[in-house]
Amino acid sequence: MLGINQLVDVVFSGLSGLIIDDVTDDGELIRVRARSREMPVPCPGCGVGTAHVHAWCERTVADVPVDGRQVVVNVRLRRLVCRDWRCPRRTFREQVAGVLERHQRRTVRLAAQVGAVVRELAGRASARVFSALGVRICRHTALRALLRIPLPMVATPRVLGVDDFSLRRSQTYATILIDAETRRRVDVLPDRRSDTLAAWLRENPGVQIVCRDGAAGYAEAVHQALPDALQVGDRWHIWHNFAQAVGKEVAVHSGCWATASRVRKLDGGKTTTLQRWHQVHDLLDAGVGLLECARRLNLALNTVKRYARIAEPEQMRRAPQYRPTLVDPYREYLRKRRAEDPAVPVLQLLREIRERGYTGSQNLLYRYITQGRVEDDRPALSPRRLSRLLLTRPDTLRPDQQELLHKTTRACPEISQLAALVRAFAQLLTPADENGDRLEEWIHSAEEANLPHVHSFVRGLRLDQDAVRAALTSEYHNGGTEGVNTKTKLIKRQMYGRAGFRLLRHRILLQ
Repeated sequence: MLGINQLVDVVFSGLSGLIIDDVTDDGELIRVRARSREMPVPCPGCGVGTAHVHAWCERTVADVPVDGRQVVVNVRLRRLVCRDWRCPRRTFREQVAGVLERHQRRTVRLAAQVGAVVRELAGRASARVFSALGVRICRHTALRALLRIPLPMVATPRVLGVDDFSLRRSQTYATILIDAETRRRVDVLPDRRSDTLAAWLRENPGVQIVCRDGAAGYAEAVHQALPDALQVGDRWHIWHNFAQAVGKEVAVHSGCWATASRVRKLDGGKTTTLQRWHQVHDLLDAGVGLLECARRLNLALNTVKRYARIAEPEQMRRAPQYRPTLVDPYREYLRKRRAEDPAVPVLQLLREIRERGYTGSQNLLYRYITQGRVEDDRPALSPRRLSRLLLTRPDTLRPDQQELLHKTTRACPEISQLAALVRAFAQLLTPADENGDRLEEWIHSAEEANLPHVHSFVRGLRLDQDAVRAALTSEYHNGGTEGVNTKTKLIKRQMYGRAGFRLLRHRILLQ
């Protein structure tokens, strides 16, 4: 069983550099009176040890709480005289290593705990946590403690990951740099300008490979500062850009592939659309400018541009869409019943489909019938859904999805070409040495197809072809930077309203 002195030594083991004279319980406060040990101390100016006392002084510091109560330490320290007459510092106050630091009002161990908490929670959250633990600290003090934590020294990486994140969305952006191999944060730049990144690369030599997205500013910065470095594009961004082009192509040809399932019998504004297309192109063929066309036809300029970009009027047709409802599974049954008895009441149909599992309301069924969705042959497939089927791995599709995709692509030659291009490009996303030659073949095939939006995507690949080739042939990628960026956005939201760039950068680099 521990005695009183032994118990004090255990509870206040972090004050072992001091001699504890007394411990007083003042209710919500525990006061510890201590003094320094009488032993020589090296002079901070010249390093000569001395134990000659010039005067005595007292410091009051906070220590880690005990039993949820605040602990205050009153320490009696010596002011010593340096014995080297050449030393410019004649007297100095001793510091107790591992217990006290100069100009601090907390012990070393309490300061370490404060730093660990504010490193994760920043200001307000840290103050609330410390209040529950018995440590008095405000959010401003917590943030100052965060800035006092030294940043880790990180060597210049061989493989650098670069990405941007918003400080204020659509207004100001910053750049984060990481080691793409270890995913450790290297630095945070205050903007995303090319000259800022180029200056950092010149000041930190040693980067051989740069992983980035398709931002032209970063590409230019690396080209200026490190012309011999290998630039690697991000495969996710390449696939994402291609998926957007695929979605646009599917929407353009929806009037063609929609015939594979069900085609709407109603005109749906098709006549007006074709008339406008002919009006716009007749004026353009006559040499009338776009702005004058908009004035003559009383249309918006962007509408006229949209009609002018379409080479064939059939491409202006869009397959009409309906949102899926709870009535869709019973559509064929409703069509059959209304064909047998055109005057069948809606309430009778409601009772019959409820016996078959319908869980929707009467109003939903009524609107479904009055909108003509029972007899109206609108397409069962939306452009977005068809795009999703085209971009999904074939081995993960269900048999009915595979059949629907096959029937839809077979009905439209352009969509059939698009499906072949998607399958071929998806195979390039697995890095391999031969992907460089296969990429050239794919680009040649894409340029021969009658797919304007894919042509636009190919032109983007041509502008950054070396980085795209490296992305498809090397093992490096920018996925680690994207993951770090996700954590960065979380940190930014935690510090919302208080995070100046200096404070935000400090906390990001401490993670």
